Amino acid sequence: MNTTPEHDARMANMTFASVYPHYLTKVEKKGRTKAELHHVISWLTGFDEEQLQELIDEKATFADFFKRANLHPNAHLITGVICGYRVEQIQTPLTQQVRYLDKLVDELAKGKKMEKILRAAQQQNT
Repeated sequence: MNTTPEHDARMANMTFASVYPHYLTKVEKKGRTKAELHHVISWLTGFDEEQLQELIDEKATFADFFKRANLHPNAHLITGVICGYRVEQIQTPLTQQVRYLDKLVDELAKGKKMEKILRAAQQQNT
């Protein structure tokens, strides 16, 4: 699935700090915790609490955020539709990575079990 160059540029230039409060509000409204959100973000990116806070404080763009991340080797197992895009078909790597994060946050907010969100059962089959 192709995204437009304008869409990709918007994703790259958006700051993690501007989106993070929305992620937190979304999951807490559904009864999940900040710790669970951080666990999901850490699984995908490898960032610990301190690194996440640094990225927020410096208002890192998603381009910089994912450039510094150590994407989980099983991130490719994240599939499905988020914001009208099928994540596994997005051609632009950065846009796909941002949508991976969106998808994980969405799954957390929808009450999925953590082992499913973190693709634990699928990991054993790969």
